[in-house]
Amino acid sequence: MSQDRTPLFSGLIAHAEKDPIQFHIPGHKKGKGMDKEFREFIGENTLSIDMINIEPLDDLHHPQGIIKEAQDLAAEAFGADYTFFSVQGTSGAIMTMVMSVCQPGDKIIVPRNVHKSVTSAIIFSGATPIFIHPELDGQLGISHGITPEAVNRALQAHPDAKGVLVINPTYFGIAADLKKIVEVAHDFHVPVLVDEAHGVHIHFHEHLPLSAMQAGADLAATSVHKLGGSMTQSSVLNLREGLVSHERVQAVLSMLTTTSTSYVLLASLDTARRQLAIKGKEMLERTIILAQETRLAINEIPGLYCVGKEILGSDATYDYDPTKLIVSVKELAMTGYDVEVWLREHYRIEVELSDLYNILCLVTPGDTSEETESLVQALKELAALQTDRAARQPVKVKVPEIPLLALSPREAFYSETEVVPLDEGIGRISAESLMIYPPGIPIFIPGEIITEDNVAYIRDNLDAGLPVQGPEDETLATIRVIKEHRAFK
Repeated sequence: MSQDRTPLFSGLIAHAEKDPIQFHIPGHKKGKGMDKEFREFIGENTLSIDMINIEPLDDLHHPQGIIKEAQDLAAEAFGADYTFFSVQGTSGAIMTMVMSVCQPGDKIIVPRNVHKSVTSAIIFSGATPIFIHPELDGQLGISHGITPEAVNRALQAHPDAKGVLVINPTYFGIAADLKKIVEVAHDFHVPVLVDEAHGVHIHFHEHLPLSAMQAGADLAATSVHKLGGSMTQSSVLNLREGLVSHERVQAVLSMLTTTSTSYVLLASLDTARRQLAIKGKEMLERTIILAQETRLAINEIPGLYCVGKEILGSDATYDYDPTKLIVSVKELAMTGYDVEVWLREHYRIEVELSDLYNILCLVTPGDTSEETESLVQALKELAALQTDRAARQPVKVKVPEIPLLALSPREAFYSETEVVPLDEGIGRISAESLMIYPPGIPIFIPGEIITEDNVAYIRDNLDAGLPVQGPEDETLATIRVIKEHRAFK
């Protein structure tokens, strides 16, 4: 197949050029019925292809025409048997993966540092999570991947599991030995589902970690919008058929997908695929070089450390994506959030993520040396301002223990609950999910026992100004827990 083709995008343009008289939604009718200021800002071209699934434009729920052609081209580009477009983001694709293999009561093996969409899928499906503890990095205060050995132990104990979910790479760009994990799982005839939200680009350059399809995984939810050049909220779900059927995946995805699919998002997936397939290697070559140059420059700045290949060496840190710049700032006696705010206020620089100890900056094909030099200059200035850091204590890394699961997330979600003061929730079973977003990894999820360690970690993040999301009470003075029924005397 010719990867130069964009059947979906080209079909939309051809339809728009006919200038049809539209007696269908969207009601703005190519922008004429829309707020003037917004229309002029967005532009006529975009609005002309903001269409609905009329017959000439195919239907994402039952693709037979230009959407099917675009998905087939994407499957070839990603090395998949089938590729499904998602306008529900990668969260929708992740939920589809889990619900395609799990029924109520089924077990699924997952790392504890999963995105909140996995927790949602587990609640929706009624599955029981078998958690594997990821490798914790005591220097950086972040979680890495899971090891093939841990997966093997989990499957030995739970050979009836319906799937193994792996994050590859992590938000911070660290990859486990995915190929070996796939081999272990397939020995048990268990499919491997990959959260590839932060790895769309890795498939297109040999100096990046193996992609899910290259490693032989069965399903991979991949954010094209994050690092692949499509518009926000557009992703793909790649399938290697064998242990999971494409009919089942299509049915579940259709259940979770709006019937008013955005053709603007779909067209951006079609064109992003073309660019990745044809120019991806060349673009990523420049990006990797730029990121490595930036990494070296940051490591020349006193008090800062930008992680490189020295982090590798275990099965959980088997490979890494050099385009992700993890910058440890704890030696400046500042939190990552403090650094994020300073960069925003003084240099108009926005980072991808900050936590108690680090900032994360992404270098993509959309960057040039002008942007990265601004980042380096800003960090040099910040470090120079911290002249008294030697007299201050560096931030001490604390990583909370992973709580115990007392009830399945679904059972906890639908249980009778009550609201108690946060401190009184210690030792109780949570009915809520609390997380720092980004990256969206829960501190605890429904069904887990709240510990003093968890509560202290939550307060540390709140004190640092980091956003704790999920609770009904945004002040976190209270927490919703499973109601305890005491016996009558």
